[in-house]
Amino acid sequence: MSKLDELIQTLCPDGVEYKTLGELGSFYGGLTGKSKEDFTDGNAKFISYMNVYSNLALDVNMPDRVKVGDNERQNKVQLGDVLFTGSSENTEECGMSSVLTTETQEPLYLNSFCFGYRFNDTSMFLPDFSKFLFRSDSLRKQIIRTASGVTRFNVSKKKMEKVIIPVPPMEVQEEIVRILDNFTELTAELTAELTARKKQYEYYRDELLTFDENIQYAPLGETCVMKAGKSISATKIFSEYNTNLYKCYGGNGLRGYVETFNRNGEYPIVGRQGALCGNVCYATGEFYATEHAVVVEPNKVYNSRFLYYLLIKLDLSQYKTDGAQPGLAVSRLEKVSAPVPPLAEQERIVSILDRFDALCNDISIGLPAEIEARKKQYEYYMDKLLTFKSKNSEVC
Repeated sequence: MSKLDELIQTLCPDGVEYKTLGELGSFYGGLTGKSKEDFTDGNAKFISYMNVYSNLALDVNMPDRVKVGDNERQNKVQLGDVLFTGSSENTEECGMSSVLTTETQEPLYLNSFCFGYRFNDTSMFLPDFSKFLFRSDSLRKQIIRTASGVTRFNVSKKKMEKVIIPVPPMEVQEEIVRILDNFTELTAELTAELTARKKQYEYYRDELLTFDENIQYAPLGETCVMKAGKSISATKIFSEYNTNLYKCYGGNGLRGYVETFNRNGEYPIVGRQGALCGNVCYATGEFYATEHAVVVEPNKVYNSRFLYYLLIKLDLSQYKTDGAQPGLAVSRLEKVSAPVPPLAEQERIVSILDRFDALCNDISIGLPAEIEARKKQYEYYMDKLLTFKSKNSEVC
């Protein structure tokens, strides 16, 4: 019997209590009354949408700043608070959580596109336990059901109050954190090795895509046709693939699968709205592009695969509008100047970069495959460890 089994058998043999978030605490909003100018040369740290979206535990060393006056009444994030993304272009990414797990020396403020949750009794949950709990499969399913919308989905805080969570003994929480932290540390070691390999790849990519003054440059609007995709109801987008469906790309890349397509070919796609604004992916065959994605169709001066790598090198995110919810206008992208080397040179570069790309990103080989296997193992154990027998007869 494992230590965790022994703890559960000793401390909660009949199960644990389940309570609603409304019973255990309360929600609060992010920054209010801020303009675009307030996010330039700020005097206080603020937590961005991407910080919440990307991290189980908040990154408190982020560079994001906002201007906050001494007399302003703004909510401050405290140790143990659970933060949620408020909206997304698909339900699966709504209500993504992150937890403040470390004490900070200066105030932290939350952006207006997210909201926070604070336990009434902060001693009931370890912050490091909460970071796993709210990303568990059972909690994510409940949170997703609180979102509604058509082309963009918003989480209802009223419905969030009815989300039910387990309240295990502190010793059980500590042991679960120890186990899951070990999993994440092992994965982090592999990820660090892969990161070093990707940096090497990026170095060679940048070298190969850096050209001297003899190479002609032209605005992308003269060498490519850029068109935003078309809106589609979220009810027509499926998360699971089958042979009757086509890939659907949105602002954050692959969004899901649909029963129809609006483009056919091999094209780079740029996200123009969403959390990964400026993100570049590559689509082949028949696919659907939503209004949050820009399909970039090169004319005869570009190899399509070369253009994909070139758009990544250009870092299109630098051309997005400022603010908490950035965007990329097609008209702005068309003005970006880019090198146009001879096609033979483009093909040579593509042959090299495709090999590097496979080594760093193909989840069927090498480190990416091992990391993927570890992640699946971690997700399995996380859901297993965070599923408790309930004392409450009404909770399944």
